[in-house]
Amino acid sequence: MSRYTGPVVRQMRRAGVDLFLKSSRSKSAKRFTERLYPPGQHGKMQKKLSTYGTQLLEKQKLKWMFGVHERALRNYMAKAVRYRGVTGTVLLQLLERRLDNVVYRAGYAVTRRQGRQLVRHNHILVNGQRVNIPSYSVRPGDVISLSEAAKKNPHVAQALEYTRMDGRKPWIDFNEDDMSAKFTQVPSREDLDDLPIKEQLIVELYSK
Repeated sequence: MSRYTGPVVRQMRRAGVDLFLKSSRSKSAKRFTERLYPPGQHGKMQKKLSTYGTQLLEKQKLKWMFGVHERALRNYMAKAVRYRGVTGTVLLQLLERRLDNVVYRAGYAVTRRQGRQLVRHNHILVNGQRVNIPSYSVRPGDVISLSEAAKKNPHVAQALEYTRMDGRKPWIDFNEDDMSAKFTQVPSREDLDDLPIKEQLIVELYSK
């Protein structure tokens, strides 16, 4: 299955919320706040969603936000069911542990998509070993670092500067000396308050 390469602002307008698919400082992200209605000719003619439609939209929002396909999300859901804890919360935690997401959270990239690109282009090391699999599951204690080429990349430098101004998440311990980031713990649901997702609706959808 091919990866979506179309306009991501269109996806956010369809979702009705900011999915952080664009840098908050980009012009298109700023324009998004002026067009909160769905895209298309009849975008302003919004109709009330059914229960199924609401559940489906929440699932789509999660897929768009983390850049995963249906099969991958189903696999994450199957894992979440087997884990101890609240299934919806575990699902979000499994997605948060994806390497491309951790690269984004560490501040090496301004979006998860850019984080995925860094991983795929062999610019990311986990515990000193090069890893180019975006879905790689990061464990507490793992240290994420950059290749020498990436340290000189102006886009990475800009992303790091933005992150210094905005602040990092508490489960990321960043070392300014060698530009490495330690994944200290799996975040709780309270830590993930920036995810505009109603995960229980997704669990209900997959439980049918």
